Amino acid sequence: MNENRMSVSAFFQKYTMVIALVVVVIFFAIATGGGSLKPGSINNLISQNGYVFVLASGMLLCILTGGNIDLSVGSVVCFSAAVGCVMMDKGANMWFAVLVMLAIGLLIGVFQGFWIAKIRVPAFIATLSGMYAFRGLSNVVLGGYRVDISNEKFLFLFGGGRDCYIPDFIRQWMGSEGKPNLTCLAIGILVIVVYILMTVRKIHIQNKLSIHQSVLGQCVTTGAISVVVLFITWQLASFRGIPTVLIWIGLILGIYQYITTKTAIGRHLYAVGGNEKATALSGVKTRNVYWFAYASIGLMAGLGGILTAARAKGIDPTYGEGYEMDAIASCFIGGASAYGGIGKVSGMIIGAVLMGVINQGMNMVGVDSNFQKVVKGLVLLAAVIFDVMSKRQKR
Repeated sequence: MNENRMSVSAFFQKYTMVIALVVVVIFFAIATGGGSLKPGSINNLISQNGYVFVLASGMLLCILTGGNIDLSVGSVVCFSAAVGCVMMDKGANMWFAVLVMLAIGLLIGVFQGFWIAKIRVPAFIATLSGMYAFRGLSNVVLGGYRVDISNEKFLFLFGGGRDCYIPDFIRQWMGSEGKPNLTCLAIGILVIVVYILMTVRKIHIQNKLSIHQSVLGQCVTTGAISVVVLFITWQLASFRGIPTVLIWIGLILGIYQYITTKTAIGRHLYAVGGNEKATALSGVKTRNVYWFAYASIGLMAGLGGILTAARAKGIDPTYGEGYEMDAIASCFIGGASAYGGIGKVSGMIIGAVLMGVINQGMNMVGVDSNFQKVVKGLVLLAAVIFDVMSKRQKR
């Protein structure tokens, strides 16, 4: 009896945020009369929250090092985008401007990482100063005014309009027109097949190594995720297909999943967050780990600036405000520990989707923007409290 209670408790503890996401999705589906699940709504959810997935991926690495955060990413997004937009407005080559935006983000990350890793300035203070400094520089570069982007190639590649979707190559090859988007369906099905094969391989390896994990639980999880991916694929295929921003999101999430699970630097990030002194004694250069984490988030801020500028077809001095909070909240809601050393890309994805669903659902229902901030704050607080209470129970 006690074992059953423990297994049920462990299940709910492990899948709390997944259950919360399902409940929130169902609630807003009912509240909006199914409007939140329509193809256009799902497309907008992905396009509007592209920057959240990108920034949260980089933020996760900072949090893993010991609960550290980067408060400057919103300002860096604005500053890098401002420089790039002004360059393109003055006739600079698009690819050169893109490289400059990425380089600006990376250099800022390295610069802030120097103070945090080498001089041991607290991350909160170092990035708070960056938040003010780069917001001010954004105003200087833009002269206090909005700068628009007219480069159609830039807008298409980075998802900035109604035509920024992967063409339906299959229908073009067949010489037909219409919906659903067959290329979108084919890619979605391929993703599901690859995911199922990876799960089967994982279970096979676990059996060979005598690792005891619930095969039924893994199969149920894989089946549920496959159904969700298939539903989203069908909805996108019924709309305009795959938005180009989704390609960038998938690429970044794949890279960070690989970094955190398959590389030495990924293991070092978890080790530093778990016990920095012990990690240093084992021969790991912990300073380099911090440096890598903040260079990473800087680079993601540069990419976030590109996606933001493309989405808005320009940039103004207020863009990027609050972006850092969305990224931080996505990580903590997705299960990253406020103490560091714990957190997964998959959990961060759940947190980012949950935040996006809440934002979009409240907008569709007509909730006042001030109360929206209250709700988001309470959700973040609840996630951190859950993390703290879980740590106490384990002790």
